[in-house]
Amino acid sequence: MSVLKKDYIYNLMLKGKRVDDRSFDQVRDIALETNVIDKAEGSAWVKYGETEVLVGVKVQAGAPFPDSAGEGVIITSLELNPLASPEFEAGPPKEGAIEMARVTDRGIRESGAIDLSKLCITKGEEVWIIFIDIHVLNDAGNIQDASSLGAIAALMTTTIPAERNGKGEDMAMPMRDTPLAITLVNIGGSLMVDPGRDEETVCDTKITIVSNQDGSISGMQKSGDGALTEEQALKAVEMACEKAAELRKVHLSNI
Repeated sequence: MSVLKKDYIYNLMLKGKRVDDRSFDQVRDIALETNVIDKAEGSAWVKYGETEVLVGVKVQAGAPFPDSAGEGVIITSLELNPLASPEFEAGPPKEGAIEMARVTDRGIRESGAIDLSKLCITKGEEVWIIFIDIHVLNDAGNIQDASSLGAIAALMTTTIPAERNGKGEDMAMPMRDTPLAITLVNIGGSLMVDPGRDEETVCDTKITIVSNQDGSISGMQKSGDGALTEEQALKAVEMACEKAAELRKVHLSNI
């Protein structure tokens, strides 16, 4: 079945088509809602095509890392719910879930999206710890990009609960950037953005590029046995930055 599916997708590609009739540079329809979890400090629900993720942000006071005594802490986790796909199993996070959580975390951390210095309560003793929990509700491909968008949207709506914890006045999450992940696959030498599940299954190479508002890159992850030429890699970066800018304008500008 996988061989037949790959041949079908490849033959469509030769005609400049995709399984769902999108163009190679077209992202699926996206729906985004924020403040969907009452008990979280920030939250977002994202539907990326038929892929759905729910992101919750919790904030609590705790000890800083020894090498960053005056900065807050970010901890990102991703759960592949067995109800989201017959391929997901219950139990501790598997390698795929850990990888996607790390890519999301890396983009936020390396971009300096959050001003961590403003999350310091008492230097060397107490800081705010930001827990970003991503739950996959349905897998129809490209969980990574849906998770990235959901995490940023949830952080943008997060309030630090200082007053409730006797740490002063509440404040909004000190956001400085909005890094977004855009994933592309290479099928038969052609790059396609926002791969569906079948495209992810049969592709030679998959690459995720996390770009910032100014077009700089804060994260990149490649998987698959195939390789990209220098020309393809540069094209992938160009497409990723362009699509990320579009998503910011359409989905984040009013948050």
